Amino acid sequence: MPEPSLGQIRVRVRASALNRADLLQREGNYPVPPGYAADIAGMEYAGEVDALGAAASLWKKGDRVMGIIGGAGHAEFLCVHEREAMPIPAGMSYETAAAIPEVFLTAYDGLFNRLYLRTGEVLLIHAVGSGVGTAGLQIARTLGAKVVGTSRSPDKLERAKALGLDIGIDSSRGDWPAEVGAALGGPRVNAVMDLVGGNYLEGNLRVLALRGRIVVIGLTAGITAPLNMGSLLRKRATIVGTTLRARPLEEKIALAREFSDRIVGFFDSGRLQPIVDRVMPFYEIRDAHELMESNRTFGKIVLSW
Repeated sequence: MPEPSLGQIRVRVRASALNRADLLQREGNYPVPPGYAADIAGMEYAGEVDALGAAASLWKKGDRVMGIIGGAGHAEFLCVHEREAMPIPAGMSYETAAAIPEVFLTAYDGLFNRLYLRTGEVLLIHAVGSGVGTAGLQIARTLGAKVVGTSRSPDKLERAKALGLDIGIDSSRGDWPAEVGAALGGPRVNAVMDLVGGNYLEGNLRVLALRGRIVVIGLTAGITAPLNMGSLLRKRATIVGTTLRARPLEEKIALAREFSDRIVGFFDSGRLQPIVDRVMPFYEIRDAHELMESNRTFGKIVLSW
């Protein structure tokens, strides 16, 4: 049983979602940050406060909380700094809340702290049917941005349209940049949230408007890509990368507090909704990994105790 230290709370985990990073960690391709057990996966949780460490005063026992963690989220109990935890929206189940932290924090940070997305801009999201993709789509729509999304699954594009996707592009057909350009009438994408990586970089630059911005969050298509620096210069483009897992505690606390203040209320009002593909018991973890590897899911796979 972990014991909370100074300023920490212990959380009785009721549900935790599965992420691509958990698959990579299982394969030995994603080293965990220092201080976390390498043999326990999991980067997010939903549960109730079970115990308070010394000087912890923000929460009381029994409070319902959710959040991200550097590792070992797929456990019955975990300890986190009290300021990293966020309140679960009123009336929301643990299983639904478990689908929020990783994808919505990642999407929020990418859109606002890396892309500086503004009302009325055109945003392109690759893998729009993924967990981060559906979260980014919803957040961007609340801001009033126009969203173009790509996916290799027509079914996922149709389901994303129900969440507010303006234009869906089937990237399995080949030249998706040409289709984006045809749909918009030219290179008019102001911002790109790239959850794919690899050779999508060249296409991103093709569809990007002058002074456009790209944030790279996922690398499922590979970690290297050719870069046309002439196009980069002509468009005065900005390319940034981001990850949450290995950030210092202070940065994670700042993001959690900002997200709690600005975004959690949208779940209470129903303007944002976590997308859960299915809930599975933890003893079916092997099946959950195989399901995620199949790429057949839309939204999150949630594991429950």
